[in-house]
Amino acid sequence: MDDYYSSQSQHNSRQQQQQHQDESSQQQQQQQQQQDHQDNNTNLKRKCVDYHTCALNDVSSRLFRPTRSFHNDFYLQPHSSYLRLVNLPTSSLPNPITSTAFLTYMAHVTRAKNSSPVMALSFTPGGRRLLTGNQDGEFTLWDGLTFSFELILAAHDTSFRCMAWSHNQNYLLTSDASGNIKYWSPSIAPVQSLDAHGGNAIHALDFSPSDTKFVSCGDDSTVRVWDWAERREERVMEGHGWDVKTVAWHPRSSVICSGSKDNLVKLWDPRSGGNLSTLYGHKNTVTKVAWNDNGNWLLTASRDQLIKVYDIRAMRELCSLKGHYKEVTSIAWHPLYETVFASGGMDGTLIYWNIGPMGSEEPAARIPFAHDMAIWDLKWHPAGHLLATGSNDRQTKFWARNRHGSHEGLEEEEDEQDELIKDEIELGNHVGIVIGRRGATIIAMQRSTGTKMYVDQVRRVLQIEGTAKKIDAVKKRVGALLDRVNESSHVGVIGGGGGGVTAAAMGLADSSTTTTSGGGSYYGPRG
Repeated sequence: MDDYYSSQSQHNSRQQQQQHQDESSQQQQQQQQQQDHQDNNTNLKRKCVDYHTCALNDVSSRLFRPTRSFHNDFYLQPHSSYLRLVNLPTSSLPNPITSTAFLTYMAHVTRAKNSSPVMALSFTPGGRRLLTGNQDGEFTLWDGLTFSFELILAAHDTSFRCMAWSHNQNYLLTSDASGNIKYWSPSIAPVQSLDAHGGNAIHALDFSPSDTKFVSCGDDSTVRVWDWAERREERVMEGHGWDVKTVAWHPRSSVICSGSKDNLVKLWDPRSGGNLSTLYGHKNTVTKVAWNDNGNWLLTASRDQLIKVYDIRAMRELCSLKGHYKEVTSIAWHPLYETVFASGGMDGTLIYWNIGPMGSEEPAARIPFAHDMAIWDLKWHPAGHLLATGSNDRQTKFWARNRHGSHEGLEEEEDEQDELIKDEIELGNHVGIVIGRRGATIIAMQRSTGTKMYVDQVRRVLQIEGTAKKIDAVKKRVGALLDRVNESSHVGVIGGGGGGVTAAAMGLADSSTTTTSGGGSYYGPRG
């Protein structure tokens, strides 16, 4: 009997042990499943701009609308619950809602490993991917939906200068700083290469409306017309007195527009090579020109901080736009709204404009610190809901529409009750870098942030007076500037050989922009 009970108890203990082991294994499996689920969720959490819902809303709504003038979009309220009703910009073309084109929300920032300044960029046909060209002559391909890295490819031996797709979207043209032009297929496979402009940098390319010709401009002060199929030079147009920085072919006519370092904008006849007209509106280098798709408006940007709009039917200036505090380096018309365009500046400011009947000559939306350095190029997505910008700070950024009810990226109205406070930033040995040549850097920073700044050169500090929010913006800007200087100093860019440090960079600014008292300097706009 005792043997029976002992065997029975051993059997029960074995069963309990087995049960405990099963329970522990189940718990481990559950924990592992939960961990895997969390890892999967972590991997899936990636910013993206999915416009398919908006496109489906547009397709479904236009099926039953009696006319396209139905103002359904005006009733969308500033609340997140209305996100599911948002359409693409193309849905409001008959009655444009231009505010949907002001893309102030930074959706994503991309930066490739061992990256260099982004000199040119363009969306592929259909907008599925973004193609960027950097200072090392490399292509980088990014996904246009999830913004993930896809491919890097060596394209040119020297720095990129521009890229342009043909109107039929079958070929891509690129140019570099050594006068080389390359043909590429839509799959980014090289097709042909040719040398032009005597080895000088080629700053811009553009196709004719029929895609049978294309035009180029370079530092040899010429504009050249090429035959696409035969890959030969047809005509050389001379007339500019200095480097030609930009060129654009009219969207429907045989008219070419060029802008040069001689401050002139010229219109050319590509058939005869003659100069049709010259515009004298700018007082410094013309950096960009762009035709509106309506064929009547010409947009010009310059280093004189002005953007001008011309009506070529009457050869007159429609408006002169002032909003940038430094050189204007890039411009691009909206692909759907003919009165809206975006511009980028040397100081990294991104501005949206609306010059139509409902617009004004003041910026419609401004992003003061979109980039830390110059915005060399910007391009719209073909659907108009996304903008890509490439900068000298080695970053490519994607900008999208704000969510309903959100004010992110927009300048908030100043509160009169905001208290003015004072703060300081230690500059160390970089006083001259923050001041800039003849005080240009610190003056531009004052204008863009609305603060007052005073440089104490004895204590080597920057004193700031303004609201708390403005002071935070200045600290962020100055901090990014000093970080870049420290990074450059490790590779011998600052201080060593080369050009050295100028007198202006050492803080010896021009007396017309500075006043010194007690070992300090106050920098402000002239007058």
